[in-house]
Amino acid sequence: MTRAPSIKICGLVDPESAVAVVELGAHAVGLNFVPASPRCLAPSHARLIADAVRGRALVIGVFANASEDLLRRVRDDVGLDRIQLHGEESPEFVARLLPHAFKALRVADEADVIAASSFPGTWLLVDAKVPGVLGGSGVTFDWSLVVALARSRPIVLAGGLTPDNVTDAIRVVRPAWVDVASGVERGAAGAKDLGRVRAFVDAVRNA
Repeated sequence: MTRAPSIKICGLVDPESAVAVVELGAHAVGLNFVPASPRCLAPSHARLIADAVRGRALVIGVFANASEDLLRRVRDDVGLDRIQLHGEESPEFVARLLPHAFKALRVADEADVIAASSFPGTWLLVDAKVPGVLGGSGVTFDWSLVVALARSRPIVLAGGLTPDNVTDAIRVVRPAWVDVASGVERGAAGAKDLGRVRAFVDAVRNA
């Protein structure tokens, strides 16, 4: 029997919600440090969230086009387990931050998949390509594009996943991880609906 993917809940904005999603079954929490994002956190506040779940789930920081010095400083100050790079970072840039970093790529066609394959590291996140949006768009993409990629390395599947479609996504792609933010929210960005989180976790486990 194939093991269910691990679950990353991204865009947490308070310690209480982070603890709750981990108790419901999340294996990782994502903390956003992209200034343009409504879920962006100050490192001091992010540290409180990280400390609340440390040792129970991976803590992953989401960045875009940040300097290497800033990435290392926030990683150390917050205590991040991994750095997710969602901007225009090059393969060489990612390589300098291994093994603690992985690239997020936006996918719309085969050319994007080929570009994604050029990045080093164990993990790779694939998301929908939406003009002007770095991630967290809540938009899905053609999952069949990344089936072969998911056979060659562990991928984190993101992009518009919800409790209603994640089962189908898993059956098509068979990713190592699934990643959700807006798909388990209601109202303000970052406000997790724990009922939707529970439904998402159940759908993943039952895929």
